[in-house]
Amino acid sequence: MLNLMTGLLGLGGHLGGWRHRDAWSDQVMNLDHAIELAQTAERGKFDLLFLADGNAVRQMDKPALFAANSPSDRPAVFEPITLLTAVSQHTSCIGLLATATTTYDEPYSLARRFASLDHLSKGRACWNIVTTSYPEDSLNFSRTEHVAKDVRYDRAREFVSVAKGLWDSWAEDAFVQNKATGQFLDPTRVRVLDHAGRHFQVKGPLNVARMPQGYPVLFMAGQSEDGRELAAQHADCVFAVTNTKAAGQAFYADLKGRLGRYGRSPDSLRILPGAAVYVGRSAAEADELFEELQALIAPSLGVPYLSKLVEMNLSGYPLDGPLPDLSSETLGIAAFRKTIAEMAVRDNLTIRQTYERVLPSMGHVTFTGTAKDVADQMEDWYTSKAADGFNVTMPVLPRCLNDFVSLVIPELQRRGLFRTEYQGRTLRERMGLPTPQNPYFTTHGRAAN
Repeated sequence: MLNLMTGLLGLGGHLGGWRHRDAWSDQVMNLDHAIELAQTAERGKFDLLFLADGNAVRQMDKPALFAANSPSDRPAVFEPITLLTAVSQHTSCIGLLATATTTYDEPYSLARRFASLDHLSKGRACWNIVTTSYPEDSLNFSRTEHVAKDVRYDRAREFVSVAKGLWDSWAEDAFVQNKATGQFLDPTRVRVLDHAGRHFQVKGPLNVARMPQGYPVLFMAGQSEDGRELAAQHADCVFAVTNTKAAGQAFYADLKGRLGRYGRSPDSLRILPGAAVYVGRSAAEADELFEELQALIAPSLGVPYLSKLVEMNLSGYPLDGPLPDLSSETLGIAAFRKTIAEMAVRDNLTIRQTYERVLPSMGHVTFTGTAKDVADQMEDWYTSKAADGFNVTMPVLPRCLNDFVSLVIPELQRRGLFRTEYQGRTLRERMGLPTPQNPYFTTHGRAAN
């Protein structure tokens, strides 16, 4: 069965989405909008809500882009766990996914935040594990430059292992709370971590009881070689930047093929490429929305945003000439750069044509048309093993989420591709993902050495 997720920020996924007549007008730090989006997505039986995050105000050196505020820049946004905790009290089943960095955080603090969210939401917490793609985040953490990529990934591997060790601090039955005997907890059902590694020294145990899910659902982007290997070892779900079915199939086969070396089955990992959806009650209605949004993007905005995605300043190149060579390494997210470069070469696109192609989906695949058209494309990717589901980008909010829930979801349900009701006690159970067992405690055993 398909897994579906969508974003929680109300700006919309198209660069011009917030300007559309059907978009919300008051977007900054608006809890009511987040709650409405969450409740609408839950009404549509979505698996997850996603709150991307960073640790800096971005694009201040690019005045046009900074003033227009592209969807991924977030100059003013709630701290993710704080917001998701609030949203959890207005929903009951939908998963709550937040980005948190392993480069500029500490395992103990992060493990505690996500464990708290999992308890407060009754088993719905998810962590998007990132090593930080934006170099200037480093300047807010007493550094003068971004940490090198190989160091970031080495730190990430240790960070995740430490977090898992902390989440395994307590047996499920550690807190007996026996009023008759006066015993609140069983001292034999807790384990001190005593981790001493290259990047971290963490004693433990974590001061949060065993989570309903064992661990939060773990997401990663996993596009580079290091990223794919880290995802194969630890991730439950992986974001994919694949804007053609063939690219999706290749990525799917490669990543699923790595799982065996870690003793994992293919079904233990979900691959969810991004997909921008322009749906209408007719194909003409979907096309009209698409063209209205495209008309809001001038070259003075399109070129800087494409420059951001490919991490190269394109302002000095002819607008109607080809993209320059993008084969060199970058400090940030390489997946978008690589995918866009391949698309531009394959289809012989100019810079103008490239940003016109990229902006509707922010580098991901675009599905356009009626509910039947969109469902056809999603089903094709799913049955062709190019995806286990999709991270659905809504170009204009709240309009596009409402349309997706009322039009596309019933069509997917009619085909037996998507749930009609939530089932399971936790998000892991609802997504069909394995629940991690505590390796240090049996059901009624004692702590392992």
